[in-house]
Amino acid sequence: MRLVDSHCHLQTRPFDEDLDAVVEAARTAGVERILVPGVDVATSEAALVVVDRHPWLDAAAGIHPHVAAEADDAAWARIVALAGDPRVVAIGETGLDYDRAWSPPADQRANLRRHLDLALATGKPAILHCRSRPGERDAQDDLLGLLRDAGFGDPAAAARFHGRPAGVLHSVSGPVDYVSAALALGCAVSVSGLAFRKGEEATAEAVRIVPADLVLVETDAPYLSPPGAPRRRNAPEWVAITAAWVARQRDDEPAELGDRLVVAYDRTFARLDRPPAG
Repeated sequence: MRLVDSHCHLQTRPFDEDLDAVVEAARTAGVERILVPGVDVATSEAALVVVDRHPWLDAAAGIHPHVAAEADDAAWARIVALAGDPRVVAIGETGLDYDRAWSPPADQRANLRRHLDLALATGKPAILHCRSRPGERDAQDDLLGLLRDAGFGDPAAAARFHGRPAGVLHSVSGPVDYVSAALALGCAVSVSGLAFRKGEEATAEAVRIVPADLVLVETDAPYLSPPGAPRRRNAPEWVAITAAWVARQRDDEPAELGDRLVVAYDRTFARLDRPPAG
């Protein structure tokens, strides 16, 4: 089965000692595309170092909601500069996290607004993290409102992205109507090992309503290990577990889903000079 990992933090410390072996294991498992997103300036720059080392990988640059309050004007100027790099195919990881709320919600929203504006300016999709406290949906509702306020879903935005997805619900979490509304605003949907956790049962229903060309899978490694993967450190090879689960939920043939995953990735994260995997 052909595979993609649309969100994997390979530039982080857990991979310092064996990055090359991890990438090779992913290729052996069938992973043909990997996106390495930043969560601040340092990790966004480090993502490009990883891509230089393995040119078939892609990078994203952005500031995570956890550190939104810490990002000053100089940090944001650096993200804007990185966004112009052709190796950077997306803006993020950004979004809202009202569960841990390590940054005040107002700072998170301001941070998200400028990322959305940058995505529109560059024509590169926004990578959207979104978490509410258990049993709540305020972050999801605020995210949808900010997408609408920024112009996502409008014909002008669709034209700016040339009909490609304008955003990606990274490690999707939330009710089915939230996913449906995000689809209407031009977003793709990426499923991670989070789908297997208690409280995330809605993902199984949500993934069935996503059009085939908007379905992605990811690991969010080194986090969110699916059942059967090492809990101490997730890795891109284990995206195969999540992809197989998605195929079952959608009643898809695994091989057909695999082909569509690669097409959906390439459509979402456009890169004219993409080298072949391996």
